[in-house]
Amino acid sequence: MYPMHRLLSLLLSLSLVLPLSAGVNDSLAVKPDFKAGELIMPLTLIGAGTLGFVEPLKNARFEVRDYLNEWRGDHRITTDDYLQYVPLGAVYGLSILGADAKHGYVDRTLELATSYVALGLMVNAIKYTVREPRPDGSAHNSFPSGHTATTFMGAELVRIEYGDDSPWYSVGAYTIAAAVGVLRVYNERHWFTDVFAGAGIGILSARIGYWLLPYTRKAMHRLTGCDAFVYPSVNREGATLGMAMRF
Repeated sequence: MYPMHRLLSLLLSLSLVLPLSAGVNDSLAVKPDFKAGELIMPLTLIGAGTLGFVEPLKNARFEVRDYLNEWRGDHRITTDDYLQYVPLGAVYGLSILGADAKHGYVDRTLELATSYVALGLMVNAIKYTVREPRPDGSAHNSFPSGHTATTFMGAELVRIEYGDDSPWYSVGAYTIAAAVGVLRVYNERHWFTDVFAGAGIGILSARIGYWLLPYTRKAMHRLTGCDAFVYPSVNREGATLGMAMRF
């Protein structure tokens, strides 16, 4: 996982220069859009991941690992180290390319920062409490998969922000997230149950960031009191990038 303090510093810096008013739903008076039913999927995935510690799934994990080792040999595909960040980049990149996001850049930054804090706390607390050995024996921090959690968090944020514009954005982001999870197992870095739990934690983290947005939005407004903002802009026909300032 990317070091949390560096990512948070970047996200908070961006929130001071990206547009405060870019999005019709950026209102300080909005209440949390919490629905208990949205807990079902992430908690089910996390629960499925914990089944890896009991029979017969515990033995099934070794069978899957041994089969992949025999089939794969020494070949590894290391793109999962980079693919995990593609959905996170899409949270900003899709709107720059013309997609209609649910929230403006600042709100998305706050969503992402809050989600990443929640993810980091959950993943690291579990990793260094459970101390599950990795399939390749390289460390004792296998459960849950941090790569999978990161990419599923990004995929869920893409769904939240762009799902109303087109379902294909969500399909693309979740396809990439699933590919990362598969590669973590393929590369013998995680048990398949680690991936289930990581996916659940990632989705839950993204929803926590969304649910807490009214509070983090209000806190940022009170903290900065800033009235000058910089808008990124792109001219796709001329392939140029630029900025516009508003006071």
